[in-house]
Amino acid sequence: MASCNMASAASGFLLTHSVATNANSASRSSMVFFPSKNTTTNNNNSRLVVRAAEEGAAPPTTTAAPAQGEAPKPKPPPIGPKRGTKVKILRRESYWYNGIGSVVAVDQDPRSRYPVVVRFNKVNYANVSTNNYALDEIEEVK
Repeated sequence: MASCNMASAASGFLLTHSVATNANSASRSSMVFFPSKNTTTNNNNSRLVVRAAEEGAAPPTTTAAPAQGEAPKPKPPPIGPKRGTKVKILRRESYWYNGIGSVVAVDQDPRSRYPVVVRFNKVNYANVSTNNYALDEIEEVK
């Protein structure tokens, strides 16, 4: 098995932080050192997480109130046949071609390719009794 050995000029990460408390006191210095060599006896995985935020700049939290004169958008009319409607299958390659099934659900998303789920009394070769169809592949039966 191949191994990767990455050599670099630095043997680890060095983080320094100086904080002066007031003019009379000396500055404090903190150092954190992460060695680059992995020891097999010590399996502690150290991780350094740094989060920064700009001080004083808060995102605006204004919400737009709906105008009193505007009416809410009307709901679009439902797509396809209603649930429980009997439909005839017009897709030629379907096992249930020219058969009659009952609509189980209709997806109202206009981007859906096969929005109508139809259930049949008869199962196909895979022991399945439902299938999805496009709107132009079904015809309502009165």
